[in-house]
Amino acid sequence: PRQPAKTLWYDRPRYVFLEFCVEDSTDVKVVIEEQRLVFSCKNADGMEFYNEINLYARVNSKDSREKRSDRSITCFMRKWKEKVAWPRITKENIKPAWLSVDFDNWRDWEGDEEVERAMVEQYAEV
Repeated sequence: PRQPAKTLWYDRPRYVFLEFCVEDSTDVKVVIEEQRLVFSCKNADGMEFYNEINLYARVNSKDSREKRSDRSITCFMRKWKEKVAWPRITKENIKPAWLSVDFDNWRDWEGDEEVERAMVEQYAEV
């Protein structure tokens, strides 16, 4: 039995960030297409997680990555149209129960590009 992982998302001028909250994940698979993201993994107990998100707008799948930690898997996807805010992450105007906005990381964009660049560089180094 698969279940969706609890997912947090937030918006930035150039990227959209998604964090799948699964501790001690294994078999992580992330497929990022132009308008869709498919995520799957297992946790330490062997439980399977699966999320499929039809994205609000197009992303550049070549300039998108994920980074795994002990607590979660974070994906960041480069928007085709930069500096256009996404009001939501899903194409459909419905909010799945497993999806929430990451308010800790949700900020105004004023002067935010350097912060964003630093974050992306930090991920890219790993």
